Amino acid sequence: MKLNCAIVDDEPLALELLQSYVEKTSFLRLVGKYSSAVQAMTEIPQHEEVHVLFLDIQMPELNGLEFSRMVSPETRIIFTTAFGQYALDSYKVNALDYLLKPISYADFLQSVNKAVQWYELKQKAENTTETSDADDCIYVKSDYKLIQIPLDRILYIEGLKDYIKIYMEGEPKPILSLISMKAMEEKLPSSRFLRVHRSFIVQKSKIKVIDRGRIVFGKEYIPVSDSYKQELQLYLNSRFV
Repeated sequence: MKLNCAIVDDEPLALELLQSYVEKTSFLRLVGKYSSAVQAMTEIPQHEEVHVLFLDIQMPELNGLEFSRMVSPETRIIFTTAFGQYALDSYKVNALDYLLKPISYADFLQSVNKAVQWYELKQKAENTTETSDADDCIYVKSDYKLIQIPLDRILYIEGLKDYIKIYMEGEPKPILSLISMKAMEEKLPSSRFLRVHRSFIVQKSKIKVIDRGRIVFGKEYIPVSDSYKQELQLYLNSRFV
């Protein structure tokens, strides 16, 4: 996919460098470059969606952190600055990435690839159709019996070596079934369920508490591995107030 991007930086050399990086990256399209946040606020095209905003932090009149709170929540922000002390502040405003000047093309490319992945996940989520009434349950084999599992009662699924455990609301013990995690994941609607770890699938709507990067179900803490963090964050961002 091709992403529209804009650059805001009060340093002419930094502005030119980022423009050159954008122009040699085939999946990026520059829709505007601005020497101040005040200029960007009035001149960024309203008729075109800006997917990625490269934003300097330390600027006169209106700094990048302040301006970032004014742009569309759908725009992914990549901060660019010469001052490392702003890194923590950048994550408080949910920046996609933080690039420290002087910026190499390799670091630039790594950041924009994060943006591509974010939009691909967003597109995938939007294209996923909601589960129909006919798909309100699945059937699994357990102890030589075929058991109906209502989807809306599943909290999470744990994968072990040769079988899975299905943890249900209101049930003291999980249901055991001889099936692989991959096969189970394919049977579950992705609009409702999310894999967060090699060994765990959770129901999105059942996530009530996240404590230090782990999903909490009662006394159980479900780890979230690095390879699945972005998709979970995308889901949370879409519902963050």
